[in-house]
Amino acid sequence: MHRPVLLRLLPLALFLLLAQGCTNVRSQSNVHFLPPYSDNPHLRELLEEFDRFMSDTLARSGVPGAAVVIVYDTTVIFQRGYGLRRLGAPDSVDAHTVFRLGSLSKGFTGVLAGLLVREERLCWDDCIRNYVPEFELTPSSYASQVQLIHLLAHTTGLPYHAYTNLIEAGYDLRTIARRFANFRVKHPPGSVFAYQNAAFALTGEAMQVATGKSFGELLKERIFQPAGMRNASTDQRTMLSNSNIAWPHEHTRAGIRPSPITSRYYNAAPAGGVNASAADMGQWLLVLLGCRPDIVPADVLDEVFRPLVRTDGERRYSHLWGQHIIPYYGIGWRILAGETDTLVYHGGYVNHFRSEIALDRRDRIGVCVMFNTETSLAGTAIPTFWRMYRERRQAIRERKAEATVEP
Repeated sequence: MHRPVLLRLLPLALFLLLAQGCTNVRSQSNVHFLPPYSDNPHLRELLEEFDRFMSDTLARSGVPGAAVVIVYDTTVIFQRGYGLRRLGAPDSVDAHTVFRLGSLSKGFTGVLAGLLVREERLCWDDCIRNYVPEFELTPSSYASQVQLIHLLAHTTGLPYHAYTNLIEAGYDLRTIARRFANFRVKHPPGSVFAYQNAAFALTGEAMQVATGKSFGELLKERIFQPAGMRNASTDQRTMLSNSNIAWPHEHTRAGIRPSPITSRYYNAAPAGGVNASAADMGQWLLVLLGCRPDIVPADVLDEVFRPLVRTDGERRYSHLWGQHIIPYYGIGWRILAGETDTLVYHGGYVNHFRSEIALDRRDRIGVCVMFNTETSLAGTAIPTFWRMYRERRQAIRERKAEATVEP
């Protein structure tokens, strides 16, 4: 397992190139970065402390492998892998090792929907039955009231995780859409939050009808390729054809053991089918922080990150953040409104992979962590990073301000 190295100021020519806009850093495997415009000791201290936390905690936990990427201002400042891609094999995780993201996929779906709405190819208030006529509810009058935005914000009125089991059994989405009639809906669409996978994934069907392209094609064309997410994909075949992938590991009575990469949730890719590396997620964070308006304009991000519904019943997603949090859901994203910070956040689980992503748009900082087994560290790593960052935030800002005026 490689140790990260600190990079000093880059040559002037590279500095002038990167200073013109957001920095699209392509790294070697386990390297971490400092911004080319600032040798900020407080930022470096933050990265070193979080790196120690990850290394030490992973060693104690027995987690086979993990990857981290951190973006600050306009730059990928840290990315590295930890541990092994697969127990029993010698290959280490690096910044380009691909993991399954699970429900972090929903954030891609929300942003893609925002782009299509901006182009008037979809509307937030479109009835889903216009695109998926198989969609049924009981009472039937509710089915015609469910809009695209209700699917994306989990306010369809369906009970929690309705027919997630059918996704895992391999059913196609339109078959599941018909079976929603088996649920008697107690709340009108748009009124109550209840997290979904199957219903959420129907947004991909709407996108395909509206554009003539599949969800995977749209994501590749509109986000993956222009953002430089070279190893990102939405299907099992592409995942398995990559020679640098993390394998999932399950907890058994005999200990943690490697397991297969299954087809589960690739049939519901908008809800849980995206694959990506830490390097890919660094580029995605730059998009989300507004550094790539050529890919996603600021008004789309504003719309997608708008809090739509309180999620008070899911306090487990907010109690670790070290301050009082009011949790909301936006369009494919959780919004954690705190006393001093508002974080855009999501967690993911699929096929024994765990992942988390969070960003603060005001401070222009974001982080993503990925693991190749279930672990409690997935729920504590990013809150720990945010605590470390808040402790140094003022010093980081002051040093940054000083650096901008130095001759």
